[in-house]
Parts: sequence; structure tokens; C-alpha cells
Amino acid sequence: MGDPIQLKDEGNKHFQAGYIDKAIECYTNAIKVCKDKKVLAVVHRNRSACYLKKENYANAASDASKAIDVDAADIKALYRRCQALEKLGKLDMAFKDVQRCATIEPKNKTFLETLRRLGAEIQAKLKTTFSTDSRVQNMFDILLDEEMEKDKREKAANNLIVLSREDAGADRIFQNNGVSLLLNMMETGKPEMILAAIRTLSGMCTGHKARAMAIIHLVGIDKMCSIMAVDNEEIALATCNLFQSVNDSLTGADKREYGKEEALVLDASKDLKTILLSLLEMVGSKKVSGHGRDQALNLLSKNVPRKDKKEQDNSRTLFTIDHGLKKILKVCGQVPELPDQLALTENTQLIASVLLNRLHEDLKCDPERKQFRDICDEYIKSKIDPNDMDKTIHAINTISGLLQGPFDVGNSLVGQQGIMEMMVALCGSEREVDQMVAVEALIHSSTKMSRASFIITNGVSLLKDIYKKTKNQKIKIRALVGLCKLGSAGGDDYSLRQFAEGSTEKLAKQCRKWLCNPQIDSKTRKWAIEGLAYLTNDADVKDDFVEDEPALKAMFELAKSTDKTIIYAVACALINCTNCYEKKEIIPELVQLAKFSKQHVPEQHPKDKKDFIEKRVKRLLKAGVISALAVMVKADNSILTDQTKEMLSRIFLALSEDPKDRGIIVAQGGGKALIPLALEGTDVGKVKASHALAKIAAISNPEIAFPGERVYEVVRPLVSLLHTDRDGMQNFEALRSLTNLAGFSEKLRVKIIKEKALPEIENHMFEEHDQIRQAATECMCNLVTCKEVQDRYLEDGNDKLKLLVLLCGEDDDDIQLAAAGALAMLTAAQKKLCTKMTRVTTQWLEILQRLCLHTDPNIQHRGLVIVYNMLNSDDSELAKKLIESEILEILSVIGKAEDNPKRQEPIDIARTCLVKAMDLGLIKPFSGPS
Repeated sequence: MGDPIQLKDEGNKHFQAGYIDKAIECYTNAIKVCKDKKVLAVVHRNRSACYLKKENYANAASDASKAIDVDAADIKALYRRCQALEKLGKLDMAFKDVQRCATIEPKNKTFLETLRRLGAEIQAKLKTTFSTDSRVQNMFDILLDEEMEKDKREKAANNLIVLSREDAGADRIFQNNGVSLLLNMMETGKPEMILAAIRTLSGMCTGHKARAMAIIHLVGIDKMCSIMAVDNEEIALATCNLFQSVNDSLTGADKREYGKEEALVLDASKDLKTILLSLLEMVGSKKVSGHGRDQALNLLSKNVPRKDKKEQDNSRTLFTIDHGLKKILKVCGQVPELPDQLALTENTQLIASVLLNRLHEDLKCDPERKQFRDICDEYIKSKIDPNDMDKTIHAINTISGLLQGPFDVGNSLVGQQGIMEMMVALCGSEREVDQMVAVEALIHSSTKMSRASFIITNGVSLLKDIYKKTKNQKIKIRALVGLCKLGSAGGDDYSLRQFAEGSTEKLAKQCRKWLCNPQIDSKTRKWAIEGLAYLTNDADVKDDFVEDEPALKAMFELAKSTDKTIIYAVACALINCTNCYEKKEIIPELVQLAKFSKQHVPEQHPKDKKDFIEKRVKRLLKAGVISALAVMVKADNSILTDQTKEMLSRIFLALSEDPKDRGIIVAQGGGKALIPLALEGTDVGKVKASHALAKIAAISNPEIAFPGERVYEVVRPLVSLLHTDRDGMQNFEALRSLTNLAGFSEKLRVKIIKEKALPEIENHMFEEHDQIRQAATECMCNLVTCKEVQDRYLEDGNDKLKLLVLLCGEDDDDIQLAAAGALAMLTAAQKKLCTKMTRVTTQWLEILQRLCLHTDPNIQHRGLVIVYNMLNSDDSELAKKLIESEILEILSVIGKAEDNPKRQEPIDIARTCLVKAMDLGLIKPFSGPS
């Protein structure tokens, strides 16, 4: 092949003669045989020059980079790479290379000129690229160009949405005739274009009252409603979000400040009233799709009732009842099996029931509640017609809707003369739909046993009769659920079983059989879960159910389906199986008193004891309960009520009890699913979810358990568990989880401090309970690298540093280890603390000596680091005092010890301390006799 130096020289001659291809060939051959790195770098640099001549810029840049890898200051290679990168359009990278050249040779005119030229080009390019006006125009041109490639249009749509979320971007879109261009996009009729336009408008309306008002006038509320009415779930949801953004901006619910907007005085009441009336119109309109109706009901449910009952004004609710209650009742009364009904989804009627309940709860006095009842009563009476069965079952179905919402209103209607008789008569009808509606109404009316006297008196025999006589499986299942409901009236009280021994298990077995039957439609199988939700109050049923893996998997699959009305029933069944419902504390003295006075005393079933519950939890986890819960948590807020969220939080907490199970929970997305439950819902629910989060965060890798930015959302719920009104276990597990997070990254440490966790952690460091005190000290140890924490220890007038020094003297090794670690890091970071430490307590020297003599090498190492920090603190008096004490003898003994892998760290640091003392002139090196 030849000598590389000779081949290089040949290549140089060819290059000078202008034979570039021959030069490249020689250099390539030289590279193949060359072993010397420096020669190889020169050859690559020379071949780079050839490729520049041939205008092969990618290879030129690659060869120059190989030369720079060997010598970062190779000025020729740097400049050649700069030229190649400029031609490739990578101006910022080219600029960096020529900047390095100019640093090495600051007087080289070529480099300075290139530097100036590239700088000007980069500025011009940035101005063009990032000019918002040109970006906006460019995006609209791409979106409205029919012939443009699909992926480019999708990218432009996404960019437009992102731009609209920045105030400056939203303003430029608005000023550049953006609203009319967005309307043009909607007129195309293409779903992806409509979605992009709606989402862009949402961004533009967020947090800006004036712009939101202008947009609803330019687009029109009717137009927005007509888009939400289309039969497309994504478009309906996006339009719902647009209405929500508008509402938040007009009512001031969005608290963000945008420039001078606060100075504008705008009255939005007229627009808000128009929106409310338009949404009520949508609720009862036949032109609206099921998805559109769901979102209209969702918007009413979220924005009409007061969020805080302390507010006095409930006029929106009264206005909605006057103008829209009958429309909502109409939705509840729809029977999809009949002709000429409103379009509904599987969830619509439950959403309507939830809205009715929220409106009723928002009423402040009896006259308001009476008006609500009277409107419902009038509506039901207007629909009951003995000669028109379709109208009658509409009325009965409306009562079912009320029983699932404001139960008292529904119950008062059931108690009226003729209604219950009508339901019983419908049960005997030959039409399947009549029987189904009537049985469902009977089931719903038996929800609250104490208030459903008629059902308890007559229900069991009536439902048994239907169950035995009917051959229709849909009716059979519903009748069975009614029996299940009545049979579970005693709850988990073993002594109050409603049916004969074994009957409950037979009912449950039948429910499980139906649940696992794929031939039965999902709406009917849902009722089997409803039955199990009641029957699992019985411990024998719970145990049989969790042993039946196909039944569990069938339930979890249904829980993941689009029909979200099933969530509550699934949650009830899981609550029962894990025994995590609210339990009243049984006081033995009161039990004795009750027995003496011959009062009823609740009895626990043998299978409701701890070991049985643990086995059930394992079975549920094996069957995939976490993946089902993760899907359930994502349901819309109108269906996932605060009560349901609390139930899911309780279930998660029960499932995460055993540390061995937490890996499964993380792997199936349980960590992510818990975050929204910990941030929203009832106070009890948020605490339970936060506690489950703490259990998971304490022993999991945060990157895996809470991927991406989610990990920062975990901090606030964990800090909330540190409050003194939480129990000791919650405090302890929150501290452990925060310790884990604080050890992970500086960004997380800053987040913990921002959430005002420091005072709470410091309080727990004074705690009498050893484990809590230890956990708090470990947490502080992981936080002391933050400047803000160090500043708190530097402040005068508190005992923070004194406490830390005294904790180093505790008998508990774990507390000593954490406290000494924190003190070692603090004294290394802040030299002033070395001196301050000697002033806060007279015991400091004794404690330091104890640390340095400790049998645990880790604690000993931390003590010796503190000694080194004090010697290195620029306080000569302190250093002198240390060396004059017994510390010198301790250092000498440890430092003279033979090397030992198990204790090497303390030995090394002791020797370092002795060297430092010699440097300071406090001790002299030992010299033997000559």
C-alpha cells in the first residue's frame, strides 16, 4: 500500500498542481495505512481542503472534525470546517468555529471579516425566521393551500396552536386578520382543519378578556355551538375547551395578567348570558350530536353552580332552572330503544343526572328547592299518559335520572299516588323496553334504604317474580341487580345478612357468569357489575370474585371502554374487595354497653380480616387492576365526581400498602394516575391519593414512576402531608419520599423549597418519634446543597444549627449519619458555619470527637470531613483550638493505621487533615534521628 508520509506528500503535489481527484485518492490511501494520530489528523485536514474544492461540503466538514478531534486548536481544520458548515447552511456552528479561530489569531483579517459577515447573516436569518408576522402568514398559507403535503399542513397547524398559547403570538394572529383566516379553515369542513382552528382560538382566548370578547363577536356564539354539535368527539371536546377558555376569561376565573388588559373595563354579562342560553338550547335540540350534548351538559355542570358555597350569588343556577330544567329532564327521560329520540352517547344521561344534582345542591333555601321539585313534578305529570305508553316510560325514565341525581326529589316523585303502581304495571308489560325502564327505575329507587320504604316492603317479591318469569336476559340481569341491592342492605355487617345462607353467593355467581359472557351486550353486562358492587359487601362474595380471574379481567375491560357510566360501580366493587371504605372505630367499652342494653352490635366476617384482604389485593394486581384504574382516572369530571375520585384514591392506597407491590403499580402507570387524584377532589380523597403517592415515591426511581415534567407535580401533594394535622405515618412517608426526590436533582430540590416545605421539615426534626426525626434529618441532609437552605442556617436568632449539631450526638446511628452528613456539606459550602457551630453549643467538641471515634466508618468519615472543613475555614483560632484538643491524637491514630478497604475513606481524610494542619504550621512533620 505504501508509506503514509510518502502518500501524503504525493497528495500535496497533486493538490498544488490542481489534480484534486488524484490528491483525494492519495490521502485516502494514506488514511488506510497510517497509525500515527498526528499524521492522520494532517491527512484528514488536507483531504478536507480537497472536498471543499469539489464542493462536497458534508465530507469536508467530517474530515475537518476528525483533525480537530486530535488537536482542538488546529486552526486550518477549524477554518475549513467553518467554510463547509456555512455552505451547508449551519451558520451558528460555522460562527462558533471562526470565533475559535479569531481567539487563537486575533489579528487575522480573514477570520475577523468572516466573523463579522457570519454574525450579520445569523441576525438577518433570525429576524426572518422568528418574525412572528411572517410565521403566522406562512402557517396560514400552508394550511389553506389545498396542494400542500399533509405532514407540512399538520406541522403548520400544530405550530399555530403553540403560537396562540403565547400572548405575543396570539396578539399577532389576531392583528394579522387571523380570526377570519381561522373561519376559512373551519369552512373547509375537514376535521383536522376545524380542530386546528378551534384549538388556536382557545389559545387566543385564554386569559385575555378583551380578545375573548372580540373573538366571540367575530366568530359568533351560534357558529361555535354549531361546531360543537357535530358528530365528532374530538371537535366537540375542543369546542368545549374553547367555551371554557372564553368563560374563564370573561368571568375572571383565569387570574393571569396580560399587559395593560387590566385597565380595560368590559362588561361581559350579556355575552355570558347568551352563551348560557345557547348551551341550554343545545341540551334539548335534535340537531345536536350525542358528543355535542355531552359537552354542553359538561359546560353547564362546571360553570353554573357556585364553586364555593360561601358565595351568596346563585343567580346562574336559578336562571338555569327557570330556562333549562325541563330540557335537562328531557335528556334524562330519553329511551334510546324508542324511535325519534335525541342523539345520546353512553354517558349523556348520567352527565345530565350529575348536573341536576349539582343544580339542586346549589339551592340555598326551601322555597328554591320547592320550585325545583314543582318543575320536575309538572314535567312528569305532563308526560304520563295511560293511552301513550311511550310518553309514560319517558316519565318513568326521567324519575330514574332524578334518582341518580337529586335522590330526594326523585324519591318524593316515586312516593306520589299512581307512580309506583305505574312502575309495577310496566314490569308486567309484554314490551321489553317497558320492563327494562320499570326495573331500572325500581333499582334506582332502592338506592337509599332508609328512604325507600315501599321498595323494601314490596320490592323483593316483585323482583323475584320478574326474575323467575322473564325469559329475556336483559330484564333478568336488571331484576337480579335489584335483588342484589336489597340483599346488601346490611353492608359488611355479618349479622345483618338479608338473604338465607348461600343465596348471596348464588346471585354473585350468576352476575359473574353474565359478566364473562361476550355474547351479551356491554350495556347489559354493565348491570352485572352493578350487582357485584352491592353483593361484594359480603366477604364470601369478595373472596369468590377475586378468585375468578376471567370475571375480574372482564370487569377491567369494561372499565376501560367508552361507557364511563360504569366507573362508579367498578369503584364500589373494588372498594369492597380491598375493604378500604370508611370504617367507624369500634370502642370495646361501647360494645359491652350495647350488648348489656341489648342493642345491635356489628360483627366482622372472618374473611374481612387482614390476611384475607392482603390475598385479595394480590389477586386484583395480578388481574391488571392498575391499568383499569389508570383509564378510569382520565374520565371526564362530570362523571368522575369528587366522591368517585375519593373512592379511587382509597383503592390506590390499599393496593400500595405492600412495598413489594409498588413496582407493579409504577409499571402499569399507577404513579401518573395518582397525580390528578392528589390535586383535585374531596379533602379526604386528596390526602389518601397523596399518601399513596408518598408510598410509591419513597422507594421508586422518580424518572420511571413520574416521567417527564410530571415529577414536579408530585411535590405539592407530598408537602401537604407534612402538616401537623396529618397522622404520623403520613408525615413519615412524605418525608421519605421527599428525601428520595431531593436526592435526585437540583431542580427538584428547588421545587421542594418553593412549596414551603422547609419549615415543616425543620419542625419534624424536633419530633419525639425517632423514625420521623430520622426521616426529617435525612430529608434536610439531601436539601442542604441548596443556597436557600444554607442561608437559613447562616441566619442568627434561631436554633437550626444547634439542633443539627446536637442530632450528631444522638445514640441512633441513622440519625447521626444523616445529621453529620448535613453538617459536613454545610460546613464545606459555608465556611462561616464552622465558626458559628462552636458558638451554638458548648458540647460541639465532645460531639465531634464522638463522631471521629465512631465504629461505623460512614459516620466516622462525615465527622472527619467536618474537622477538615473547620481546619480549612480561614479561622486560625478555630484550627488552633482543634489541634490543641484531643482531635489531634484521634487524627494521628486513624491516619497512622494501615490501609484497609473497609475503612479507607476515614483513613484518607484523617491523613488529609494532618497535612492541612502541617500546612497551617500547627504541627511539624515527624523526623527521626539522623
